[in-house]
Amino acid sequence: MDHVSSGIRNLVISVPTEQLAADLGDLPEGVELVVWPMDADAPRDRFDMVVPPYMSMARVLERLNGIDVGLVQGQSIGYDGVADILPDGLPFANAASVHETSTAELAVALTLTAQRHLDAFAVDTAAGQWAPVFAESLADRRVLLLGYGGVGKAVAARLEPFEVELTAVASRAREEDGVAVHGIDELPELLPRAEIVILTLPGGEATRGMVDDAFLSALPDGALVVNVGRGTLVDTDALVGHVRRGRIRAALDVTDPEPLPEGHPLWGLPGVLISPHVGGASTAMRPRIAKLVRTQIQRLAAGEPPLNVVLGG
Repeated sequence: MDHVSSGIRNLVISVPTEQLAADLGDLPEGVELVVWPMDADAPRDRFDMVVPPYMSMARVLERLNGIDVGLVQGQSIGYDGVADILPDGLPFANAASVHETSTAELAVALTLTAQRHLDAFAVDTAAGQWAPVFAESLADRRVLLLGYGGVGKAVAARLEPFEVELTAVASRAREEDGVAVHGIDELPELLPRAEIVILTLPGGEATRGMVDDAFLSALPDGALVVNVGRGTLVDTDALVGHVRRGRIRAALDVTDPEPLPEGHPLWGLPGVLISPHVGGASTAMRPRIAKLVRTQIQRLAAGEPPLNVVLGG
């Protein structure tokens, strides 16, 4: 499908679905919109912007080899590993502003579910069993928020009405928007007090295995680890060991490996709740990705630099 609508200079834009094309609405004049799922060779030899399909870039970016592309606009916030598969010379923008709200929503939902035993109640419901418990609250808990970027700030905003004692930690200490953010070098002093740890950090070598045996050992008995960042943040073997001993609980939207293979020790492990990497997979995504892509098109049409360029800019 080609779509032309109202602006300044001719642009050729590729999006992966008819749905996203429709969600974009009216575009500047001279914009040619091509729906290309990237499941076959490119229908053009030049694009001003290509939006690859969601969650499958690793399988399709090679189709951009030999194509003149002005910008590759991803649909995820995370971009670890993209540099290894992105054809040389192509600028890449991530989807900052799209998934923060939905991911933060899930982080709070996972935390509440684990604290209030909602996962167990769901099983009881299916079995027709009435089994009340006296549970841990979220209120008054000491929450360590590891990562204070877009997702971390969105989590912090949603935790505020829950009356928690929140400690934010990032790569460096700073004061931001009136919040005292601790540096990651302070973790040894902070972990022993943390009843809940929420991970929102990106993946990559700098953060790989950060939550290791020493990290988990520093937490008090019964602490809950919630991960909505990347699975590689956590040493999975160390986590399994601590959960098996009843030391630590976990609520994970991301895992390492991912997806978890059949028979993995995390499956069915008491004290572990897993959601299948769905932080951004909600109805909040559609209007937000459309807004970002539309903004990028408008900026390109006006000769302005695109937003969120994280590689090759």
